[in-house]
Amino acid sequence: MDMYDKINELYDRKSEIELGGGEARIEKQHNKGKLTARERIDLLLDEGTFVEINPFVKHRTVDFGMDKKEGPGDGVVTGYGKVNGRPVYLFSQDFTVFGGALGEMHAQKIANVMDLAAKNGAPFIGINDSGGARIQEGVLSLDGYGHIFYRNSIYSGVIPQISVIMGPCAGGAVYSPAITDFILMVDKTSQMFITGPKVIETVTGEKISSEGLGGAKVHNSVSGNAHFRAADEETAIEQIKQLLSYLPQNNTEKAPVVKVEKEEDDNFRSELLDLVPVDQTKAYDVRKVIEQVVDKDSFMEVQKDFAKNIVVGFARIDGESVGLVCNQPKVLAGGLDINSSDKLARFVRTCDSFNVPIITFEDVSGFFPGVKQEHGGIIRHGAKILFAYSEATVPKITVILRKAYGGAYVALNSKSIGADMVYAWPNAEIAVMGASGAANIIHAGEIAKSADPEATRAQKIEEYKEKFANPYVAASHGLVDDVIDPRETRIKLMQSLEMLRTKKESRPYKKHGNIPL
Repeated sequence: MDMYDKINELYDRKSEIELGGGEARIEKQHNKGKLTARERIDLLLDEGTFVEINPFVKHRTVDFGMDKKEGPGDGVVTGYGKVNGRPVYLFSQDFTVFGGALGEMHAQKIANVMDLAAKNGAPFIGINDSGGARIQEGVLSLDGYGHIFYRNSIYSGVIPQISVIMGPCAGGAVYSPAITDFILMVDKTSQMFITGPKVIETVTGEKISSEGLGGAKVHNSVSGNAHFRAADEETAIEQIKQLLSYLPQNNTEKAPVVKVEKEEDDNFRSELLDLVPVDQTKAYDVRKVIEQVVDKDSFMEVQKDFAKNIVVGFARIDGESVGLVCNQPKVLAGGLDINSSDKLARFVRTCDSFNVPIITFEDVSGFFPGVKQEHGGIIRHGAKILFAYSEATVPKITVILRKAYGGAYVALNSKSIGADMVYAWPNAEIAVMGASGAANIIHAGEIAKSADPEATRAQKIEEYKEKFANPYVAASHGLVDDVIDPRETRIKLMQSLEMLRTKKESRPYKKHGNIPL
């Protein structure tokens, strides 16, 4: 056998590996509306950039009674390539081989490519489509998961980690995505759960489908475990590409700046005057404010169907990537509850990890009251917001659009917890509580004794607004840096971002903070 024969054998072996579980299983995968592991990689990466690693790895057959089973690549494809010209590392589980189940060597392949991603400072993407731990390999499968979880944890905040669920993800398999920065799911073909429907029915008697238990809709709107939801796999992959465009390669870099074609009078936005009612009790959609402030079509909302009283997401202002945290007066009057506190704090910490400036649009009535919230731990969950903003060292800018009351005012990036710049619109009310409630408490006796209680109450409310609740009082104490014309909001943010571009701020040495979880 000469060298050409050896080379032909090499290509034959590679062709066999690339076929995965074979044509029949590939067809079955397609019939479910799912792509194969390699098709997903081809869609995600720039054409011709994928380099596979460890294609010849196999499971250990003799030790586990699997000697009659073939498993090309041990059910996972690993390697690196480029997305829009920027390096990424990834794995893609192959459901056509052992149902994508994770075994010892499968896990070793993933751990190896994760280490390479961290050493080279590039994002890591996990495409999950797996039946869970490979039972035949027993405890070694569990040990394999442990190696992956460990790397997810120690590389958290070092490189962006993105998980996309493109099939079943059960048992220990769900914990790796849960540690990563973002989870994307696909309608009707992806599920996540610790214990499946059959086990739940056996143990508790509850009957539910896989989709109803852990489908994309559930995790994007009810549990908050996922961040994005797509109608199909192609859309999910486009979401990954878009998401990566807002993020740096690692925690030592900044996100790329995109060139913006400027229109005439692009930054002076008169439309803002009509979007936020002066009446504090009237609702509006904060997304419309966002649209007028950020670059056109640049807003990518994160967890849009979960905890809708807070809106978070990435956008660009004059081409620079920013993270937006915005109260949503359309839902719960923009008040903060348990779920929105978790959503907000997590997003702030993600932005801070990857050097993305944080802009807060504030219109908050306070923390949401109620026995259920108090018993559910709103104190602990609300404290996460304070902790997240306080520890963040990226540029932090707040714009008070309307009301900022009580502890929620402090928590939402006030000067006292480290805001670099705080702006307020001229209609803003900044106080311990709303003028109506404050007047009722402070002047309760006078109002009760008055010949016309309603007229007296109205008078006291106006007095409170004038003396305590307007933005000029806060500005006089340096708690607001400037009261601005709403139409100049975008201009002011651009100026602040430019000014803060070289910001450097350190924190006292410590292993890590002890955030109230």
